[in-house]
Amino acid sequence: MSRIGKMPIKLPQGVSLTVKADNSVTVKGPKGELSQAIDPDITVEIDNDTVTVNRPTEQKRHKSMHGLYRSLLSNMVLGVSDGYTIKMEVVGVGYKAEAKGQVLEMSLGYSHDIHFEIPAEVKVETKTERRSNPVITLTSSDKQLIGQVAAKIRSFRAPEPYKGKGIKFVGEQLRRKAGKSASV
Repeated sequence: MSRIGKMPIKLPQGVSLTVKADNSVTVKGPKGELSQAIDPDITVEIDNDTVTVNRPTEQKRHKSMHGLYRSLLSNMVLGVSDGYTIKMEVVGVGYKAEAKGQVLEMSLGYSHDIHFEIPAEVKVETKTERRSNPVITLTSSDKQLIGQVAAKIRSFRAPEPYKGKGIKFVGEQLRRKAGKSASV
């Protein structure tokens, strides 16, 4: 049995989940609305405030989809009720980040500034204080989208292992390397 797939999903207060005839699921809550198409073999059942995901057989394909769709639905329920937040830190001398509406302007040591347009579903904020690194805060109800946007921002200047310069997640531990040692 799938350990993740058989766990029920508890719906918080103010969150509603509907299953349409074409097996697509829509979740509505205070933070927004998300929808997901589900494979026709997988069934979603709603009992009062709990949602269960079931599979028809013990085939490997059905087992893998069982856990996948249960996780996707759980992430959607959590997203529309609480939302997701990702904080990123820009480390490096002269590195800057500034949000102007839905455009994130970054100066990362290249010959030009980077202007990255953030999707409308994701809110972006930047905070720069003296003597500390700029922090980029992303908030959204869609876990997949916010993760993809954070990965794209990080790809502009990934942290390097010698000095740790680049864009990293707040609280992330980087593996550091020793530099060249002088031979005597």
